[in-house]
Amino acid sequence: MLMVELYYLCHEAVVTCNRKNENSRFQKGEVNDMVKAVVGANWGDEGKGKITDMLAQGADIIVRFQGGANAGHTIVNDYGKFALHTLPSGVFYHHTTSIIGNGVALNIPILFQEIQSIVEKGVPMPKILVSDRAQIVMPYHILFDQYEEERLGGKSFGSTKSGIAPFYSDKYAKIGFQVSELFEEELLAEKVERVCEMKNILLQHLYHKPAIDVKQLLETLHQYRDMVAPYVCDVSAYLDKALKEGKTVLLEGQLGTLKDPDHGIYPMVTSSSTLAAYGAIGAGIPPYEIKEIITVCKAYSSAVGAGVFVSEIFGEEADELRRRGGDGGEYGATTGRPRRMGWFDCVASKYGCRMQGTTDVAFTVLDVLGYLDEIPVCVGYEIDGEVTTEFPVTAKLAKAKPVLQNLPGWKCEIRGIRKYEELPENCRNYIEFIEKQIGYPITMISNGPGREDIIYRNKPII
Repeated sequence: MLMVELYYLCHEAVVTCNRKNENSRFQKGEVNDMVKAVVGANWGDEGKGKITDMLAQGADIIVRFQGGANAGHTIVNDYGKFALHTLPSGVFYHHTTSIIGNGVALNIPILFQEIQSIVEKGVPMPKILVSDRAQIVMPYHILFDQYEEERLGGKSFGSTKSGIAPFYSDKYAKIGFQVSELFEEELLAEKVERVCEMKNILLQHLYHKPAIDVKQLLETLHQYRDMVAPYVCDVSAYLDKALKEGKTVLLEGQLGTLKDPDHGIYPMVTSSSTLAAYGAIGAGIPPYEIKEIITVCKAYSSAVGAGVFVSEIFGEEADELRRRGGDGGEYGATTGRPRRMGWFDCVASKYGCRMQGTTDVAFTVLDVLGYLDEIPVCVGYEIDGEVTTEFPVTAKLAKAKPVLQNLPGWKCEIRGIRKYEELPENCRNYIEFIEKQIGYPITMISNGPGREDIIYRNKPII
């Protein structure tokens, strides 16, 4: 019995020591010799851009591994305020390499508009690599997205009309265009003609719109080729070499768990996997290389687009939170649409963290809630008269009503605080209540939009 007790005491001492070392490295921005993923727990808009931008200080390579220009990451740093749509959020450091992975829906003109926009604001020209296996958002993808939303009318999906669903549809129908194909002229010309023949049937007979001009499309693709040629790379081979050399890699995801096509609020989801597990596929690395998964949660909830949102609030209550939220208000970084607002949802966030494989939670925009006397938190869903804390499938989710618990607010400004112990007691109680509810350690707390507005916290034993 004594030996067993000694074993557990020694084991706990080792764990505690490892956690202290881990937290120390975290606080210094040291993330060497590993791959970390930064992903969202909820509907997107959680503040992943800031966390990636912050962690990129200690990284060598940042990889965007999925999604397209249909959602954005807002970044505030020494250069100013930026809304990135395709570029990885670590692009502002001169020592980093920014990679567009094979899992990305690559809109080439949008990428180069972004590069130009940040350079014009004084950001040094970043080192960028584009996977030769990435596929291209074609001009007709954007048209099809617009036409389908128009055709569906009141039953539309709330698309940003960026061409994402038609792009991924073509990718999995095996009629998409890889970047590498831009450099194979004979193959390219034949494929453009063949694909346009299919697309024009739909355009003329389903949507009653003008047909695609094959010659004009081929000329556009030649322009794309010339734009992207200096950046094209065998990214998987590049990353393999980098990892063998001990480089640090950050994987940056778009949107969040609840927008995943398999595990989200289907069908009101995006068209690529938003989970950290897909980071290995979308970047071209082995899955065992991902050692840490930082899942970003907002201190309240927000969402852009259609779909079930159990803890949603409306009217003046929502307007006030939206006005105070984020940096300049809660509006989509890509669309400018006002975000739907709600209280923190423990059910959705616990599920979101579980599906991501969370090792650390980054808790963002906590400073926004300082105006409230009481802060409601959704701790369960009532479905058909029964309360559950497990996130259900969409059909049951549509019937869910939030079970709310009110916590006392702290009624003061917390920006500028850098130590967890210096936060107001009610603020710490709010963090620790949510941490217990979701079951994952909150190790970073963002209390403002800037890089320096961050509080590191030792990883607790939950």
